[in-house]
Amino acid sequence: MIVLRNLTKIFEINGTTKVVADNINAVFPTGVSVALMGRNGAGKSTLLKVIAGTSAPTRGEVLSDGRISFPVGLASSMHPDMTGAQNTRFVARIYGAETDEMSDFVAAFSELGEHFHLPVRTYSSGMKSRLSFGINMALQFETYLIDEITAAGDAAFKDKSRRIFNERMKDAGAIFVSHSKNTMRDMCQAGAVLENGQLTYYDDIEDALLHHDENMKAAGAGR
Repeated sequence: MIVLRNLTKIFEINGTTKVVADNINAVFPTGVSVALMGRNGAGKSTLLKVIAGTSAPTRGEVLSDGRISFPVGLASSMHPDMTGAQNTRFVARIYGAETDEMSDFVAAFSELGEHFHLPVRTYSSGMKSRLSFGINMALQFETYLIDEITAAGDAAFKDKSRRIFNERMKDAGAIFVSHSKNTMRDMCQAGAVLENGQLTYYDDIEDALLHHDENMKAAGAGR
């Protein structure tokens, strides 16, 4: 379970104040995959970073009774000057995993070939996503944070990603960011909509999708 308690995240962009979270109170239940929705720029990826602990909240706190992954799919989750293999081994040591076993799993799963032994700064965004996803799926977490990972790779790789994700979800939950309704329906049972710093949680993903669609229509009408 993840609890957001009076969570506030505010930062400055080119002299403009951006409010990602405005005193949010919410609970992400244990063992539930939740689709995190919001318009472009709403702050979904930033919220994932705050939940992961890689970005500090302005005020409030994030509480959890289990281990939370780093955000899968975000390029910033990997060290650019280290190779894919070095990043894998580094994360394995942090989480107390067997380094050789984890390295073998990630190398095979990510299908990066010789690039697995090249610096991550030479990777395309899709290759970084494959590496990040493989590292996370090699570890056991109570909650996986996933940001647009299924956009990476061909149909066969996407299918493989879904299979292993669903296998992990038998014993874990997730907070999942995607712009694909079909993907969210396939991967998630519940939903949460981030809009103007407020987060609304729905037990049924269809209710969350309806809310999100209404926000998108309102944004289009306001242009």
